[in-house]
Amino acid sequence: MNLNLKDKIILVTGGSKGIGGGIVNLLAEEGAFPVIVGRNKNDILSAIKKIEKNGFKAGYALAELTKPEACKKAVSQVIKQYGGIDGLVNNAGVNDGVGLENGNFQDFMESIKRNLAHYYTMTQLVLPELKKNKGAIVNIGSKTSVTGQGGTSGYAAANGGRNALTREWALELLPYSIRVNCVVVAECFTPLYNKWIQNFENPKEKLSSITEKIPLENRMTTIDEIANTVVFLLSEKSSHTTGQLIYVDGGYTHLDRAINKALK
Repeated sequence: MNLNLKDKIILVTGGSKGIGGGIVNLLAEEGAFPVIVGRNKNDILSAIKKIEKNGFKAGYALAELTKPEACKKAVSQVIKQYGGIDGLVNNAGVNDGVGLENGNFQDFMESIKRNLAHYYTMTQLVLPELKKNKGAIVNIGSKTSVTGQGGTSGYAAANGGRNALTREWALELLPYSIRVNCVVVAECFTPLYNKWIQNFENPKEKLSSITEKIPLENRMTTIDEIANTVVFLLSEKSSHTTGQLIYVDGGYTHLDRAINKALK
């Protein structure tokens, strides 16, 4: 399917690896011009080198996303260097384990800064550009906003905020025909997820205990499957879709876990 994304300039925060990297790679393959925004220059340049090796193009702007002035500088650089912005993917964040019982106020607020505040900052900064061309915004969310996880109050709260802001912005930006959607991720096998699994005494057994609870095919969601949905939502092929929380998770969040036993 031709998504008509050729030469569209799409900002992707945290786009050098993991889910963000998958989104950037697919955007490049679709003919768009993804721009990675993040703080690790080495990781970003390595990602761009791989994209260019495959015959595609991408750009970047460095920013510590928790610092509004750095975000402002990065967005200004993108506009000046590439001529505009057609879309935004708010993706950067980390499940940092700031809990309730063993957490504290300062760490909780830092988690909100790491995982939610820059969604607001980046969206506000790119908004004037998106107004010009009826651009699209996709927020990346997490099942923790719906299911909880335990021991991660900051991350769960941030993702609840991502869901709420998706609906709020979709409503506020209706006059400009700017669409805003959220792709909610559950169990996706990213390099970071793999690193987490390896911390257990028996990683294979732990992974199996997770995948057996994923209703569709009892397997992890792939990075490519997340990217496919995100890129579709950025395209005009989803031109009447806005304010949606879309769960790309094999039914993990909402389907009854008992279904697994019934199918065996």
